[in-house]
Amino acid sequence: MDDSAAKLLRALPAVGDFLGSEHGQALIEEFGEGVVKWQLRAALEELRTDIRDGKITAPVGLSELAGRLRVPLLRLSDPAARRAINATGILLHTGLGRAPLCPAAIAAISVAGGYTPLQASLESGDRSLREERVQAMLQALAGCEAATVVNNNAAATMLILNALSAGKETIISRGQLIEIGGSFRMTDVMAQSGAVLREVGTTNRTHLRDYEAAITEQTAAIVHVHTSNYRIRGFASTPSIAELVALGRKHKLPVIDDLGSGAIVPLHEWGISDEPLVKDSLAAGADVVCFSGDKLICGPQAGIICGRKSHIERIRKNPYARMFRVCKLTLAGLEATLGEFINGTFRENIPFYKMMARNVSELERDARDLASALDGIPGLSVAVGEDLSYVGSGSIPDEGLPTRVVRIRSVEISAGELARRLRMGIPSVFGRLADGELVMDVRTLRDGETAEVAGAVRRAVAGR
Repeated sequence: MDDSAAKLLRALPAVGDFLGSEHGQALIEEFGEGVVKWQLRAALEELRTDIRDGKITAPVGLSELAGRLRVPLLRLSDPAARRAINATGILLHTGLGRAPLCPAAIAAISVAGGYTPLQASLESGDRSLREERVQAMLQALAGCEAATVVNNNAAATMLILNALSAGKETIISRGQLIEIGGSFRMTDVMAQSGAVLREVGTTNRTHLRDYEAAITEQTAAIVHVHTSNYRIRGFASTPSIAELVALGRKHKLPVIDDLGSGAIVPLHEWGISDEPLVKDSLAAGADVVCFSGDKLICGPQAGIICGRKSHIERIRKNPYARMFRVCKLTLAGLEATLGEFINGTFRENIPFYKMMARNVSELERDARDLASALDGIPGLSVAVGEDLSYVGSGSIPDEGLPTRVVRIRSVEISAGELARRLRMGIPSVFGRLADGELVMDVRTLRDGETAEVAGAVRRAVAGR
């Protein structure tokens, strides 16, 4: 480390000096001493690293340090400062929390933040079933005998396998041994569950006879997995869930269907292919069906398990069920979301379905409004173009919805740096990068966000 870097390090304000300064006292008054001190120490450590790496070559004063602290302090103290604007065109963006909740779910979660009869019968005052209302709704929507809820679909899969086939063999097609988000593989889930994996068939073709040949006295279940996030085209086939159910009945084995995204309604209405419906799997005779609550259902993160009452009761009694159970906020949000499907109001009230329904002329108008708002920013070129939006989160991975985008290019700032500045702002704005441009897809913008994006771009270009 050279002398200039050492001088810069010695010139950094001490914690006590900053806290006692006019700038420090103003932040303490606004945010509280504890969080200011915590963020100050983190900021000073980051500054020391940047100085040693040569990224900072001028002294950092009290005013500049206070400016560095303000945004992280806002994000900590004000929930609104954690808001993100999604201009990526990915409707169920995992990095941005998947489905935005409907107004009814947000209201229900707010109420549930206080005391709520989560597990108490209003009639008798005795202990009741936590997911009683969710179960009743799923019985109406999907035709199941019983249902339960855990914290995500991977947990649902593991819980089902541990409850129904721990220590015994579970048959699955090699073509369905998928990897889901975060390098989390179906093989890992099965191994942790205690079930013994019995692979059959090949990656592209598995026949019913392959399943039947694998059945022995050690077989506990047959598993079918919907390969949500990939497709095999051409010379490929696998038995339907109805065929597997018939085989399971013949050998008195339960059939488990992992549907992944968990569609309650058909999707062809919005111009994309249908995902397997929960009610169709149950109608075909699947004994247990599991799926996500935060993808196509658009509720809070959850794994939903539906099926025969005897199996669901066995699953509920499993020790993992308590480890994986959801809190009152999740149940409240899920109940409200399912209520929109029961009422038939999901098209109007659930943001995902509203975004899906937006027509091209409406998107064209919004894209031109955004381009017009960006016109005149020094060094910036903008153009409206055609593109595709995608559902995301492993749902319908290879089909897009026609959309309109605004392509942004700066002569002074790289597209990557402009995207970084937009993410770092309040609210954070997320677009996508393509061909050296920052692309803003208006399909995923919500009411009023076009003007906010324009303002955020102006600030980002100006370096503010």
